[in-house]
Amino acid sequence: MLTYQTFFQSELEKAIKEEIERRKDQLVTASATFDFASYRHHVGIIDGLRAALELIEDTERHINSDGASR
Repeated sequence: MLTYQTFFQSELEKAIKEEIERRKDQLVTASATFDFASYRHHVGIIDGLRAALELIEDTERHINSDGASR
């Protein structure tokens, strides 16, 4: 049985991954209409979403390692 926190984390990760894919698709299909500044902006958002995923994973590892040492 999933706890609320586990379910929330799973759904958040899924939503972030879906948003990354949506933005990547948008970037590829609309690349001809973007100027360089817009392109950099969209790539920056994708990088930020990937950083958020890494923070989630790092936090989970930190919590799991603290729990194992107790």
